[in-house]
Amino acid sequence: MIIKSIELTNYRNYESLNLSFCDGTNILYGKNAQGKTNILEAVYVAATTKSHKGSSDSEIIRFGEEEAHIRTILSKDSVETRVDMHLRRSKSKGIAVDGQKIKRAAEVLGICRVVFFSPEDLGIIKNGPGNRRRFADMELCQLDSFYLYNLNNYNKIINQRNQLLKDLYFQPSLMETMSIWDEQLVTYGSKIIERRRQFIDQLNELIGPIHRKLTGGIEEISVIYEPDTEEAGFLERLRGNIERDRKNKSTSVGPHRDDFRFEIGGIDIRKYGSQGQQRTAALSLKLSEIEMVKKISGDAPILLLDDVLSELDSSRQTFLLESIGEIQTIITCTGLEDFIQNHVSAGSVFRVDGGVVTLQEKGFEE
Repeated sequence: MIIKSIELTNYRNYESLNLSFCDGTNILYGKNAQGKTNILEAVYVAATTKSHKGSSDSEIIRFGEEEAHIRTILSKDSVETRVDMHLRRSKSKGIAVDGQKIKRAAEVLGICRVVFFSPEDLGIIKNGPGNRRRFADMELCQLDSFYLYNLNNYNKIINQRNQLLKDLYFQPSLMETMSIWDEQLVTYGSKIIERRRQFIDQLNELIGPIHRKLTGGIEEISVIYEPDTEEAGFLERLRGNIERDRKNKSTSVGPHRDDFRFEIGGIDIRKYGSQGQQRTAALSLKLSEIEMVKKISGDAPILLLDDVLSELDSSRQTFLLESIGEIQTIITCTGLEDFIQNHVSAGSVFRVDGGVVTLQEKGFEE
């Protein structure tokens, strides 16, 4: 699947924008804060229904406007698909595929799969567990509709259980309904734990060879899943922690507290690795994400690179650019020097200046 074009109306700093992309490498260049990342974000929202930044729909809509629109034209095997997304400040978003409205936003996931790589992702190893859970969740939601269903239900029940824990302060008699939420939480949470375990097994098959190549065969990496609870003892731990949960008014047990550990030679690199090791591991992780999409879906994702090259040394830049291969890629940067230096062939080059996007006469090839 590739994205042929994207049309934006009242999106961030764009009143109106219509861009056509080539099948290969597309470069958006210009100074900072001109709107380059907003275009990548729009592609990501169109594919996943969510901003990679965690922004709400109201934050995405252009200042002073009530609505924004995203229209993407996708193509696979010469068959085009149109996805229209209608963002509104006071209502949930509306989505239509080829003119047919869909009832749930989640139904758009899997139509177009994307991998987003930003400088913030280079810190995924050393940052908090929430970042690593988000990585796993977004990847799995694009690849597995059952996981998405279970995760959505789990999150709803967590919110309801947490609200009940707050209400117990005023109405202690509500405690008799707690078992209902506990049982549902275990049902959906256990499926999440099981699928995350499978995901890490699949990830390890891919990340090892990539990391060995990236480090010249020097380092062996492995990813270890650290579930907050096992499926078998989930319900017992929930019930055992009820007084703690009542005191804190939040649920303290479940996959919403899971983590993933990265080891090189048996050493936890989040705690003891160098910044170079952490960044190399993050790069390996993102490249593994691409390979996983290919392996599970049989289709290459669209790769979105947001000013990542400026954060990598020359050897990692070269490895990343060489790994892109035939994948459709949209890259933002402040200048073109890195691409020329690395002998990158660019199909389309756009200059972005103050929300105005100009297609250069032609790409470049060194």
